[in-house]
Amino acid sequence: MAGEENRVVLHGTRVSLYSARVELALKVKGIEYELVEEDLMNKSEALLRFNPVHKKVPVLVHNGKPIAESLVIIEYIDENWKEGPRLLPQDPYERAKVRFWAGFLHQQLFEATASVIKTDGESQERAVKEVHEKLKMLEEGIKGSYPGGSPFVNGDNMGLLDIVVCSLFGPHKVQEEVLGVKFLDPEKHPRVTSWVKALNELPLVKEVTPPHEKLVGALQCFRNRALESAAA
Repeated sequence: MAGEENRVVLHGTRVSLYSARVELALKVKGIEYELVEEDLMNKSEALLRFNPVHKKVPVLVHNGKPIAESLVIIEYIDENWKEGPRLLPQDPYERAKVRFWAGFLHQQLFEATASVIKTDGESQERAVKEVHEKLKMLEEGIKGSYPGGSPFVNGDNMGLLDIVVCSLFGPHKVQEEVLGVKFLDPEKHPRVTSWVKALNELPLVKEVTPPHEKLVGALQCFRNRALESAAA
């Protein structure tokens, strides 16, 4: 398509944890891109056309071709742009380990954390307990799979697993302020806590992270809508 060759456009929003993953991957690889900030309450015609199945961000459009789903996009970025740091290890076994723990975070810890955001009272207490149980599994898993410790589990560079962890627990202070819940405990989860702390200090992470107040407002708004919907 004329004019589209090598053009990279990301349809997303700064306050989306999923969009943040893709932005971090693009930054790590040194890829220039255009961010199209989507209004999730009034999604653009382009977003709905590019992602007709889920109708969600993020969507990466490269050479006019759309790719949806954050983890799929990150693997596409790593496979398509060979230059720059690798987001997944080249060794098949090491790559499989990264995919396993990224899937665990994406499917289980993200869902458990979302349950804390969307509930209150006893339901929220159960959800918080589940998050802590999953964090314990992650802590033990990192200890067993990466005896050298973290960060960074993909060598000196930020990789896929670092990106997923950062997108979930990077804004942990925002979560604590809005929810009144402390997820990361340096005594119970020393490896995960130190890992997240180190990731938050990276210039690339600071560059893509919105101001604290903006994230607090977005999370509070999301929580209010979820609670109102549940009560309806």
